[in-house]
Amino acid sequence: MLLTVLLVIVIGLGLYVLTVYNGLVTNRVRIKAAIQEIGNQLKRQADLIPNLEQSAHAYLKHEKAIFDKLTSARKAVEAAVKSGDLKQMSQADDKVQALVGGLRVILESNPEMKGADVIGQLMEELRDTADKVMYSRRTLIDLTADYNTQLSTFPSNLIATAFQFTPEAGLETPTGGDFLKVASEETKTPRVKLE
Repeated sequence: MLLTVLLVIVIGLGLYVLTVYNGLVTNRVRIKAAIQEIGNQLKRQADLIPNLEQSAHAYLKHEKAIFDKLTSARKAVEAAVKSGDLKQMSQADDKVQALVGGLRVILESNPEMKGADVIGQLMEELRDTADKVMYSRRTLIDLTADYNTQLSTFPSNLIATAFQFTPEAGLETPTGGDFLKVASEETKTPRVKLE
């Protein structure tokens, strides 16, 4: 009877050690994956934002050119009407006719000028990218906290010490100074210029 009780205790203890050990290993692997995900999201941000900026800039430039041509044609017509000169009126009419032909092609392929939509999409992508980076960092912080808590609490700390598990740094930030620094490149907010 005593041997059976001891055997059950040893098996139970062995299963507990195995469970804690596997939990520590799993958490350590998940921490490394979370670090890779932060890198993945930062790379996505570095690749995506300049491309979005260029696309929006090019679209807005195209749209601005159309409105500049319309304004120019309107001013030419106003000036011709004001002058009363038939030749100037004819030239203004030619300018408007050339512009209308080009606009018809543009508006048939794009019946709605969508500059605000392009900027809205750019802003949405910027917000989404920032959220993904923040979520990845939050995941790393949580995983590291759980792992390090396991290393510090009894009785899992005994198993962690026996198998030489060491604390993970997680997202390193200084505790003092004028600002908190994750890494010099990560502190730079991507700038978007739509001129």
